Amino acid sequence: MDRIHIRDLAVKCIIGVYEREREAKQDVVINITLHSDLRRAGVTDDFHDTIDYKAIKQRVLALVEGSSFQLIEALAEAIAAACLEFDGIEQVDVLVEKPGALRYARTVGVEITRARARD
Repeated sequence: MDRIHIRDLAVKCIIGVYEREREAKQDVVINITLHSDLRRAGVTDDFHDTIDYKAIKQRVLALVEGSSFQLIEALAEAIAAACLEFDGIEQVDVLVEKPGALRYARTVGVEITRARARD
């Protein structure tokens, strides 16, 4: 599989289990790797033969900005599911990081891999 990377997407959302975390939106940083067969696009040089990663970015931003998850694991799962709704994406890797979540650590992150269900 070929890959398209969306790196360091910075978004604010309600995330956390503690009451103080749920009072205001916090920063999260998202990295997404989309697995797809890009050979046709490489040959045709036609936008219609590839993955519209701008549309995926817009979908992820809308999802995250409107979300209110307690766990970054749940947020990552929702992002992966949204990405797999797009035609041509066979698998997705999602890394969600929450900067400053742990004292003395730059960030804490959860990375998941999900694949399209086979019929």
